[in-house]
Amino acid sequence: MSKTVKKANFWVRRRSHLPILVIGSLMVMLLLFNDDTSITLNMEYDRQINELSEEIAECRDSAAYYRRQRESIIHGTGDLERLAREKFHMQRPTEDVYLLK
Repeated sequence: MSKTVKKANFWVRRRSHLPILVIGSLMVMLLLFNDDTSITLNMEYDRQINELSEEIAECRDSAAYYRRQRESIIHGTGDLERLAREKFHMQRPTEDVYLLK
């Protein structure tokens, strides 16, 4: 019996890398093909996060622009008339207006 145990022990020690390889390959398969943790799904989420971050930056820039306009109108620096004329394409009788497209 001890000879059988020695043979089994020797076989297990020589093949001890097999369970590690099997477990490792199963983990890789789970990462690649599982719907919740798929690499392609994570790449898609990263792309969406980047797009939304760019959109947030654009919105912050436009919000800052409109905030500056509002402040200039509130403090009465004469921009109210200029903004109204630009928005409604109005002109003074003595000035020429050129629209560039």
